[in-house]
Amino acid sequence: MLHDGLQCYAKGDFSGALAKFQQVLQQKPNSPDGYAGMTRVYLKQKNLDLASETIGKGLAANQDAPVLQVVQGEVFFREGRITDAEREWVKVVNSGYPSARAFLGLARVRDAIGLHHSARLMIEKAHQLDPNDPDIQRRWINTLGREERIKYLQEMLAGPSNDDPETVLATRHYLEYLLARQKERGGNCRLGSSVTSTQADLQRLYIDPEHIRGYGLTVELNGHKSSLMLDTGASGILVDQGIAEKAGITRLSQTRISGIGDQGSKTGWIGVAGSIKIGNLEFHDCPVEVMEKRSVVGEEGLIGADVFDDFLVDLDFPNEKLRLSQLPQRPDEASHPLKLKSEGGADNPEEASNSDTSSGQAGKPMPDSGPQDAYIAPEMKTYTRIYRFGHALLVPTKIGDTPSKLFLLDTGAVMNHITPRAAREVTKVHGDTETIIKGVSGRVNNVYSADKAILQFGHLRQENQDLVSFDMNSLSDDLGTEVSGTLGFVMLRLLDVKIDYRDDLVNFDYKPR
Repeated sequence: MLHDGLQCYAKGDFSGALAKFQQVLQQKPNSPDGYAGMTRVYLKQKNLDLASETIGKGLAANQDAPVLQVVQGEVFFREGRITDAEREWVKVVNSGYPSARAFLGLARVRDAIGLHHSARLMIEKAHQLDPNDPDIQRRWINTLGREERIKYLQEMLAGPSNDDPETVLATRHYLEYLLARQKERGGNCRLGSSVTSTQADLQRLYIDPEHIRGYGLTVELNGHKSSLMLDTGASGILVDQGIAEKAGITRLSQTRISGIGDQGSKTGWIGVAGSIKIGNLEFHDCPVEVMEKRSVVGEEGLIGADVFDDFLVDLDFPNEKLRLSQLPQRPDEASHPLKLKSEGGADNPEEASNSDTSSGQAGKPMPDSGPQDAYIAPEMKTYTRIYRFGHALLVPTKIGDTPSKLFLLDTGAVMNHITPRAAREVTKVHGDTETIIKGVSGRVNNVYSADKAILQFGHLRQENQDLVSFDMNSLSDDLGTEVSGTLGFVMLRLLDVKIDYRDDLVNFDYKPR
């Protein structure tokens, strides 16, 4: 029955798997494998409460069972308790128990904190122990070069899967994109000049004549100028259909585009811009996402700050300037070509690795081109360490006296937001029928208002009255960890925010007006 349950789980038959694991527990009430299987099913079904309850029962009966410690780590990670998750997985690995999923978990943690070389070693070890685990296989595939990645993605999509339909579709679209890039034999996205720094004006974007909703940036796509909202909560460059037509961007592959909102992902496609100019920087052959609508949340498009992830990004909001400069060079590191986002970034539905994997052999150190661990330069000792999941920057944030939660750094959100689950730990939550929240995925159905909450992040502390509150389950499910709120534009515009995407560091400097 245990074998049958695992087979059902691997094929995505979660109801069948749950029934088998329940039968295991009926025959052997304290079975660690039965509890582990049920918990993982609940996690796949996105039922975090039942997953937490089930692993708790399993550990009460089998406190020292390594398989349950591994699954406890998986539940902690999904709850946003990343340090607690890492502690469980380290405990299992140090015990000598050969758990492939403990190494998988450690790879996820290492990537989130910028230790990409260490993460590569962890996923290689996980793949050696269990190459057939679909979660391990998926993450391992993302460490391969383009040709190998295409081969393994084709094999994975040809077999059974326990991914949800949206993830399967995203993977098919990503494969389509890789095949198109391979066919056109164009170069990877790259900087087309020797300029390594620039400064650009930030343009005010208004909700109405008196209220600013965000800042825009002038971007030239194939010579056509557009004003794109600078959005740290978005990834890459996303433009509407009209801008794509004027810039002459041709379609390479289909994609789905999602964000805040409850109306699901939207149709779109990926093209390649031969030239992208921002300030005095020019990039060549870079991917651009296109939404099949005449506007993107009321704007011509969005540009995620992550497109500058090879630079130190300085968002000086009080002076309305964007500054890009070179990151501190690691000791004994050779210089490397600057680019406008790696090919493994927004084009990759997993966004599992921030490294350039276009060449080299997975698992072997590549000092100049392969994944490297974060380096905290002396001048960055006071920066705040954050968690990075692809483009998403999650800032450890305390709400009152509760343990830290993870808040998304989001200049595209007008206000700070908090989820009802997090808000109820410190204050009262009320229904709010007047506030309207819209994002790339349409309108949010259920909006609430949370009473007074004090947010503490970095070296700052801010008191908030009547915080807007709504569920962010879709984002949390996509990232694989709990997002408890957003740090939005109205608050961030008071700050000079410096972002080091390479080393997962952010500095918040308050500049009173």
